[in-house]
Amino acid sequence: MAENVRKGTRARQQTGIWLILMLFFIVELFFYTWCRVQCIRTGYEISREAGRHQNLITLQNNLRIELARLRSPERIAKIAEQKLGLVMPTSEQMIIIP
Repeated sequence: MAENVRKGTRARQQTGIWLILMLFFIVELFFYTWCRVQCIRTGYEISREAGRHQNLITLQNNLRIELARLRSPERIAKIAEQKLGLVMPTSEQMIIIP
């Protein structure tokens, strides 16, 4: 009878050890899965931000081109003549300061 008690106790200990090991591996599996999901999510965020960065660079280049067009001397002279009524001075209107 004492031998049966030892076998029952031993069987419970082995079952307990197996349960602890299985629980450990299940927790490890969930942790690994969580890490992979975070890694993939971070990769998507990096990809999205890289695309956004590229869009912002394109916008910046377009704005530089537009700024250069708006600062064009030909455009400014045209606006001065058409909208402001300015004309180039004649030689009689010029005063040369020594």
